[in-house]
Amino acid sequence: MDKLPVVSGKDLIRFLMKLGFSVVRINGSHHRLRHPDGRVTTVPVHGSAELPKGLLRKIIREDLKLDLSVFNELFERHR
Repeated sequence: MDKLPVVSGKDLIRFLMKLGFSVVRINGSHHRLRHPDGRVTTVPVHGSAELPKGLLRKIIREDLKLDLSVFNELFERHR
């Protein structure tokens, strides 16, 4: 099983923007991002704090609709 990378909210948003997502709304510390194909996700940004593993897994699987191994490969390539 692939391991999840340690990612902050800022790092995840930067990565998602490289994949074509754009920030459509910021409500407090929560950034809402949308992809042109219709995928939407919300990422909390609390300074440089790491995202909880469960939340990161949920964003990858349900919001981005990516396999964990595919996400890890893309994340390492765009880091």
